[in-house]
Amino acid sequence: MEVGLVGLSEQEREKFLAESHIAGVAVDAGPGRAPLNVPVWYDYEPGGAVEFLTGADSVKARLIGKAGRFTLLVQRTSPTYRYVSVEGPVVGQGPTTLAQLTRIAARYLPPEAVAGYVEGSDLNALVTFRMSPERWLSADLGVL
Repeated sequence: MEVGLVGLSEQEREKFLAESHIAGVAVDAGPGRAPLNVPVWYDYEPGGAVEFLTGADSVKARLIGKAGRFTLLVQRTSPTYRYVSVEGPVVGQGPTTLAQLTRIAARYLPPEAVAGYVEGSDLNALVTFRMSPERWLSADLGVL
């Protein structure tokens, strides 16, 4: 059995990104600093924009607003190690809607927990970012 790193096709990487993985968002933190890299819940449909929400007053929101772009990385470790990294410009930024919060929460929480999570969230304290994927990196360390 030989193991090797294999790049994913466009269809495979978009399908993988559309699954509900915890993502790491990375953004330029400025001179003399490493990029900020933090976990987020996100949403994506093949061919569309990547969307995630965060606290409007967070360091992450300020840095993304300033940089105008970010990188999102999703990965899994089983049954084989696979990752997709996508980078691109912010194409939308605005207050989070009830529909956005509900949709993203439903990707990660059990159905019976979504309503309580949404009701306990302060929409006025959230902002949603949309990114248009420009550059992709992907691989699957699988059995060849």
